[in-house]
Amino acid sequence: MSDTDGGGLSLGPEQLDRYSRHIIMDEVGPEGQKELLDARVLCIGAGGLGSPAIQYLAAAGVGTLGVADDDVVERSNLQRQVIHGDDDIGRPKAVSAKEFVAEQNPDIDVEVHETRVTSDNAEALIDDYDVVVDGSDNFETRYLVNDACTLAGVPFSHGAILRFEGQMVTVDPREDSPCYRCLFPEAPPAGSVPSCAEAGVLGVLPGTVGCIQATEAMKLVLDYGETLAGRMLLYDASDMTFEDVEIRKNPDCPVCGDDPSIQSVDDVEYADTCSIGAD
Repeated sequence: MSDTDGGGLSLGPEQLDRYSRHIIMDEVGPEGQKELLDARVLCIGAGGLGSPAIQYLAAAGVGTLGVADDDVVERSNLQRQVIHGDDDIGRPKAVSAKEFVAEQNPDIDVEVHETRVTSDNAEALIDDYDVVVDGSDNFETRYLVNDACTLAGVPFSHGAILRFEGQMVTVDPREDSPCYRCLFPEAPPAGSVPSCAEAGVLGVLPGTVGCIQATEAMKLVLDYGETLAGRMLLYDASDMTFEDVEIRKNPDCPVCGDDPSIQSVDDVEYADTCSIGAD
């Protein structure tokens, strides 16, 4: 990847050329680019949201990308999952993502986790990364990621999409920001919210949302700017509007409140409403 110089990461001639538009920015510069190359970001899901996030994080030089996905590429994915192609149909998405990144930017190490994120492996997976990008498509995983990241003190960017609408929020436990459960204490009843497979999704929508998630991840690595911690960004592609909604920390939140009842992901039954009280 890169040569070491005095114990620190140095940029070679090809990297100076590749990342030149970062390096000339006062807000990034060579030191910021080194931080990106040193960073470890876990992308949960290599589908609609994960595809643009992986593509832009790799292009930007985030040195190690973890890709956790147990699904395979289907033809119906190709309308929006832009890192996969016809030749990838039937292949694991995480493997396809690794090969896409290898072709895009040889600087990047991709760690393939060809698995579903569960309460059995979430804590070990997340503990190995600096930032998490949650591109999951189900409430079970979203609550699991929130709880595991909050307990571990690892910041993450959440995104969700449906039809023409997207939502994004960043949770940064290091800054004691409100978490996903402060906004939604429990998952909605099964069947009350349709999936993309049931209701559809505009093909370009996840590109917008996934790119914003990648932006949030880079800002967290660089420790620069204002993130979406403490607010939810709502995007409506049908009338091209963004709405910024403040999120307040809930002192009664079971995971980040004053007297949290969730001490481990083992305390939650994620298969149902993601509520406390697993048997």
